[in-house]
Amino acid sequence: VQLVESGGGLVQAGGSLTLSCAASGLIFDDYAVTWFRQVPGKEREEVSCIRPGTSETIYADSVKGRFTISSDNAKTRVFLQMNNLKPEDTAVYYCAAVGANLSCGYYTDSYYRNYGSWGQGTRVTVSS
Repeated sequence: VQLVESGGGLVQAGGSLTLSCAASGLIFDDYAVTWFRQVPGKEREEVSCIRPGTSETIYADSVKGRFTISSDNAKTRVFLQMNNLKPEDTAVYYCAAVGANLSCGYYTDSYYRNYGSWGQGTRVTVSS
């Protein structure tokens, strides 16, 4: 399953962007969907996870209070609303999905790497 991200771009510090993640023909009801981000030369960072079937969400400390993850009512899209963006949020953002019946925290980066479906990434650049 191929996921498709959209919504990245260039924004000034303090601005907002909303990223979208969708998969053709897939309903995220029994999935965990996570947004990751990566800066060249650094390890990939898990930003936020949602299980649309249960509405469970988790956030990295670095984005708590600024980012909100959500899904649409049909559970076919997952969004990442990013407010009060900072230059350190600059990265390529990827969404990934895995079939899930456990909480978001169970599914590590390694698990997504081995079993997940990924998008191609969308670049977010925050200027100071």
